[in-house]
Amino acid sequence: MNQKKDARPGCFWRLDLRNAIVQFSYLQLLDLLTTVAFLVIGVQEGNPLVRMAMATAPTPMVGLLLVKTGALLLGGYCWQRNKDRLLWRINTLFALLVAWNLVALIVAAAFPGTA
Repeated sequence: MNQKKDARPGCFWRLDLRNAIVQFSYLQLLDLLTTVAFLVIGVQEGNPLVRMAMATAPTPMVGLLLVKTGALLLGGYCWQRNKDRLLWRINTLFALLVAWNLVALIVAAAFPGTA
């Protein structure tokens, strides 16, 4: 994103970064909810690291929440270190992932037994 920076250091840029961390948090919530929806209908987690965390935690939900907490901590680190480009790229990735999850949920609901 090529925006001109204000004469005051970080004014608009920091606002963009704040928007990025809010979007990141929202996308993490949407990913959590779509993952829970998958688990409810019997679809296994696709990410091997998340699947391992869910298997080794006391309950799958605890494992999932630990992974999401870690993701939020990493997002906060990017925000604190002014890693705006990285945060925007991660947001794009998670937006695509959530969209894919929603399509998969719709297909699973429309065609039971394909999940």
